[in-house]
Amino acid sequence: MLFRAVYFDCDSTLATIEGVDELIDAIDPGLRVELAELTERAMNGQVPLAEVYETRLARIAPRRDLLHRVGELYVQNEVPHARDVVQALRASGKHVGIISGGLLLPVRMLARDLGIPEVNVHAVPLEFTASGDYVDFDRRSPLWQNGGKVEVLLGLPAEHRPVAFVGDGATDLETQMDGADLFVGFGGVAAREIVRSNAEAWVPGPSLAGVLRHVLTAGERARLRSQPRFSELLSAAEE
Repeated sequence: MLFRAVYFDCDSTLATIEGVDELIDAIDPGLRVELAELTERAMNGQVPLAEVYETRLARIAPRRDLLHRVGELYVQNEVPHARDVVQALRASGKHVGIISGGLLLPVRMLARDLGIPEVNVHAVPLEFTASGDYVDFDRRSPLWQNGGKVEVLLGLPAEHRPVAFVGDGATDLETQMDGADLFVGFGGVAAREIVRSNAEAWVPGPSLAGVLRHVLTAGERARLRSQPRFSELLSAAEE
């Protein structure tokens, strides 16, 4: 299939960290065990995402300046070959974007570093007071609930279809056959059994390069391989 767009999850897909864990550590490391367990259960599809989302943000109540620090950590902890894969996809004429249940400000910072246009970045905005104190998250966003990524994918412009989606968790797997024309499971950071055993396509990692095998045609890969800046990446994609 000739894909016109490829969208990615953020945490544990484009970056090796979970942004919410960094928020917890910055405020109260003692909360990490409690809330990390909730997060993991949501990513494995054991509890509704909405239940976990509200609990996490209410307990953390992050200040606006802390979100900038999380964005910096995303950039410092990019998955191997993440930037190269984005460049290769865009050089092949694909639209590239992010659809994440993470927080919009830091996700945008990562997207900017990877070369992903801001218009293609979908995540959950937070609301703050004038002094930067947390008020609430934007409950109009569908991305804090199960099915949110499907809704965003279905709302993409017609020129972004067919679209492939790449992610690591149960909420990403929801896009398979419902929103995405292909779902690619990525296990380079967190190899979740529910995703590995059910995904149409699977990339074990640790590099993101293997995604290219599934979202580019043989002809597209050959054209990229002929360009010196992408030849090494394409070799990594075939491993």
